[in-house]
Amino acid sequence: MKKRVAILISGRGSNMGALVAAAKAPDYPAAIVAIIANKADAGGLDTARNEGIPAFAIPHRDYASKRDHEIAISAALKAAGAEIVCLAGYMRIMSPEFVGEWEGRMLNIHPSLLPLFKGLHTHEQALEAGVRVHGCTVHFVTAGMDEGPIIAQTAIRVDVDDTAETLAQRVLSVEHATYAEALALVASGKARMQGGRTIFAT
Repeated sequence: MKKRVAILISGRGSNMGALVAAAKAPDYPAAIVAIIANKADAGGLDTARNEGIPAFAIPHRDYASKRDHEIAISAALKAAGAEIVCLAGYMRIMSPEFVGEWEGRMLNIHPSLLPLFKGLHTHEQALEAGVRVHGCTVHFVTAGMDEGPIIAQTAIRVDVDDTAETLAQRVLSVEHATYAEALALVASGKARMQGGRTIFAT
């Protein structure tokens, strides 16, 4: 039985599209059952609808508080029967209460090799630090920003003539496969969060 997955987005949903594409494979262990955006004009909503996936916005500006918005998001996730939640460019910092409700079942992708370069402007941070290797990380979401247990990483070389823009493009080119791989590990039960760590099946 495929795990039911909902994806939260804020924009065009590049990684969302990659997960949707991966889930089309008959042997992929997850099915995408809903796309939810916190912005009504998020481009990924139309992409999802064109794929026949239920997609709708729950704009955060329509709610009096962050908590009220998160309650609405959580209710929508449950209504969709989501067993796993994937963040794909979801530009909202989540409360400990929301994270706690979905902990161990919520994944995020970050454009650096965590624990290096948390937060924003990761490519600029990498260039400033002078690292020769950069990449992306898929991790379980915990209350600490970009601190959750790592599920999968992919590294790329940093070239001497790289800019933040060229580095971002090359990292994005490996994000899609990395996220699909990580979701497959979790959906199949080959990776799970336990005791603040990722446990891999042997």
